[in-house]
Amino acid sequence: MEDIDVIAVLQDPVRRRLYEYVAAQGREVGRNEAAEAAGVARTLAAHHLEKLTEAGLLDSGSRRLTGRSGPGAGRPAKVYTRAKVERSVSLPARDYRTAAELLAEAAEEAGLDAGLHAAARRRGEALRGPAPACGGLEEVMEVLAGRGYEPRLEAERVVRMRNCPFHAVAESFPPLVCGMNLALLEGLIGTDGPVRARMDARPGECCVVVELSKNNED
Repeated sequence: MEDIDVIAVLQDPVRRRLYEYVAAQGREVGRNEAAEAAGVARTLAAHHLEKLTEAGLLDSGSRRLTGRSGPGAGRPAKVYTRAKVERSVSLPARDYRTAAELLAEAAEEAGLDAGLHAAARRRGEALRGPAPACGGLEEVMEVLAGRGYEPRLEAERVVRMRNCPFHAVAESFPPLVCGMNLALLEGLIGTDGPVRARMDARPGECCVVVELSKNNED
């Protein structure tokens, strides 16, 4: 299915609510939970969840939601997670990914890491504008959500991000792009305030986390 057709699948408001809910959880979601979150009947939710799966926006599987196994554990239930495939639409078609990969390759070969990081930090500062550095984790999460990072709070002091806006290029050039990402976020949220960004890569997540600064943990 073409990307533009995939995006059109989300025009239905119920389907969009279901997709946004499943995508936001960062884990498997069953039909009952999704239906309740979207405020629709389970049968209608199941129909739309399958359409989202057919379009490649969700991945589906099955497991016993009770966590039990063996006789009496019940039948496995259908569960859904956000698909890992990226979708983008431009009319007419544009190929910014190839351009980004070529620029990253040239920067890596020329040893331009420091220059790229400096430029990224300046861009983050420009995006922040005249506003002061973010004042706390809740404010940081709002800023990160607006940039597409899909932040979530972990252990009350660390914000991890389920999505990396630069994932496609970061896969091919991880040190270069992850360093750029860190510098961008340092410019965006500041380095001397109550929160800080640092590198802490995990599979399937953004390579950077945001946490309370050491002098703000108490």
